[in-house]
Parts: sequence; structure tokens; C-alpha cells
Amino acid sequence: MNFRHATLEELETILGWAAEEGWNPGWDDAAGFFAADPEGFFVAEIGGALAAAISVVNHTKDFAFLGLYICRPEFRGRGIGNALWNHAIEHAGDRTIGLDGVPDQQDNYRKSGFVLTGQTRRFEGEIDGVPDPRARVAAVGDIPGLSWREATRTGVAKDAFNAVWLAPTKTRRTWVLEGTSAFLTARACRVGTKIGPMLAETLDDAVALIRHAVSETGGPHFIDVPEGEEALAAWCEGQGMVVSFGTARMYRGAPPFEGAGVLAVSTLELG
Repeated sequence: MNFRHATLEELETILGWAAEEGWNPGWDDAAGFFAADPEGFFVAEIGGALAAAISVVNHTKDFAFLGLYICRPEFRGRGIGNALWNHAIEHAGDRTIGLDGVPDQQDNYRKSGFVLTGQTRRFEGEIDGVPDPRARVAAVGDIPGLSWREATRTGVAKDAFNAVWLAPTKTRRTWVLEGTSAFLTARACRVGTKIGPMLAETLDDAVALIRHAVSETGGPHFIDVPEGEEALAAWCEGQGMVVSFGTARMYRGAPPFEGAGVLAVSTLELG
């Protein structure tokens, strides 16, 4: 068994595994993920074949996020995933580590010192799109300020990740709502479009921007709503969206301080 860092090309393969598991990654996720921390992606090799993967991305000197924990079906039950977990988690050092894990794995995560702090619900469905003249596609020069806004809300500065994630590609765009602090990113996925991050001072601003993004992207749409964002969750329910997936938000170490504002999660893999 050999543990090593994954390459960008191998990360594309791992995201293909995630698609097979039903996680519905975006078509253009790999570059943004890899930019956050090129040394934060790990694989286990067995006889030259990729058997398992995990990411432990160091966003700052104090905070890391764990995700993409997958073992290929033919290699399960042999302790490979657990061994890779123990190897990769050392990459975080003494940083706080967050994760969004499936609820039935909470007991396993607790064994590694993770504590449950809340839940994230994925709302899925069709939303009526309404173009808003105040919305514009974010320019590269906007990105540092948008990343700073997110950091004031989440308590984590993900500047390296956001430098790529918030920039436009063929499958991903970020919109800002002029006259407000609201912005969101929408990306085409294997199925439909995921919205995240989404940050606004008021629910009205959030809804205006969501409806604008929906008017320019294909459905169904997915929004990952963290615990505490009850107004946003109620709005999603009012649109007929249903909860199709949920995760347990857990931390090993002190959770980051969260500020005010309406928030949707960027990605369950990198926080």
C-alpha cells in the first residue's frame, strides 16, 4: 500500500468517482479545488491502482477542511480508507479541521476527535427565474473583496480557493447584486446547477440574486443550506424544493466564528 499526493489529473478521476457515488460534482471543480491547496489531495495505491482518496485542504494557518473521502468498492473492507485517513489528516497539523459528513458516519468521525455542531441540508428543485438588472457577472477585480465578505461571514478566509472558484469559466459564473453586498456562484454539475457560495445581508437580496442566476442556468437547482439559515430554508421549501441530501457539520478543534448574513455553502467538499 502506497500513500501519496494526488495530481490534478488524478483529482479529475476522483471527482468521477464522486459522481458515481451520487455526489453530483461540478464539471469544472478540479481546478478550483486543486488551487486551494495542491498538496491537500491524497490517494492510496494498491498494486499501482488507485484504491482510495481523501482531501485535507489547508485554507489558512488555522483552518483546514476534509472531504472527498472515497474508497473504491473493490477495495473496501480492508482498512485502506482508514489508513489513508490517518495519513492525510496529519497534513492539517494543529489546525482546526471541518467536514461535512454523511450522518451515519458520525460515530467514526467522533473517534478521530470530531464534534457535531450542526447539519447542512441540500435543497433541490425547480425555481422560477427572474432576471434582475442590478445583477452583473463578477470581474476578476471583484474577487478579493468577495472573498473577504465571505470570510467575515464564515470566519475562514479561503482566498486561494476563491481566486479560482469565483472566476468565470464555461460552466461556472459568479454574480454580484449592485448596490448590495450580495453575491453567489452557480456551477453546472453532472445534473443541474449548484448554487454556492451565496452570501447576502438580507433574504430579499439573496432571493433576487438566486432568481437571476436561475434565469441564466439550467435546472434542477441545488442549494446547500447550513443549520441556522431557517429563513433561506423556508424560502426553498416555499418554492417546492425538497431536501434530497444532508450532512453533519463537524469540527476537530475550535469552530470558526461566524458573522451575520444569509449564507449557502460553497461546496460540501471544501467548506
